[in-house]
Amino acid sequence: MSTSRRPIGLPVTIAVVMIVLLVVLIIGWVLLTVWGAYNDEDSAVLYWTILPIGAIFLATVLGGVIFYMVLSIKSINLNIRQANFIDSVTHELKSPIASLKLYLQTLNRLKVSEAEAVEFYGTMLKDVERLDHLINHLLEAGRLDRSRDEAEAEEIRLDKLLIGCADASLLLYRAPREMIELHLQPCVMHSYHGDLDIIFRNLIDNAMKYSGADAHIEIHLRLEPNQKAIVEVSDNGPGIPKGMRRKIFGRFVRLGLELQREKPGTGLGLYIVRTLVRRLRGSVKVTDGRQGQGTRFIVTLPGARPLNETPQSEEQNAA
Repeated sequence: MSTSRRPIGLPVTIAVVMIVLLVVLIIGWVLLTVWGAYNDEDSAVLYWTILPIGAIFLATVLGGVIFYMVLSIKSINLNIRQANFIDSVTHELKSPIASLKLYLQTLNRLKVSEAEAVEFYGTMLKDVERLDHLINHLLEAGRLDRSRDEAEAEEIRLDKLLIGCADASLLLYRAPREMIELHLQPCVMHSYHGDLDIIFRNLIDNAMKYSGADAHIEIHLRLEPNQKAIVEVSDNGPGIPKGMRRKIFGRFVRLGLELQREKPGTGLGLYIVRTLVRRLRGSVKVTDGRQGQGTRFIVTLPGARPLNETPQSEEQNAA
């Protein structure tokens, strides 16, 4: 923990010292000019004139120092997160590649039983899926700034999409079907299938990853009267401290130190979720789980409607 804080200590200390000196200088300037105005009646007008000018100048410098300190701290934190990201990606790439190499060398050099071969192939498939998941995350993050064609939007059954995302996560983690409990109100929305798939697969994947072997995931979908779809993904994992709930949506942000984490990841998943939700003019927030344990992500998306309701554009065309 100390290694991650040490680079921030020096600039913060210098900035604090500068701020204190500027505050003392401002107070001293005000006291000296007021004292001079009262003790030198001939120059009182001059003193009262330069008092606000000097005070404003020094206050501007103080504001600049504070602003520079904030930017410096953000820049240092970003550099630390980028270093963690590089460590994470390096580990995520090397581990499955080393595992694949070991199993392939074993199969090539030794004669193994059929049961052992099946186990080896299963493990290698998991490693390949892990690599595929990592590469997809990196590609998704790289495509976030790409402009989209409005013509790509389509009519999507949000409840069916959530079922597909849940099934994909269960298949990835080789988890039983009862691990995910679905409470879905059927609805349709005009949106981008790829964006919605990425959003909810990331949230469900996070829930399963951090909840462990006894994970119990609940996915709720309900439709509000104002044509907003509310999707909740909750788990029974360790939860997220309140002080970190805003920070986890930042780029490269992961809880804890990189070398101390037990779960793989790059710190891009929730950043991608927040960015895509905002592009869809929605919102995402995180709270405690439904039973007071774990984490619950609440995604609000506009433009949803019941299955039996005709879109406004079609009503206008028909008229």
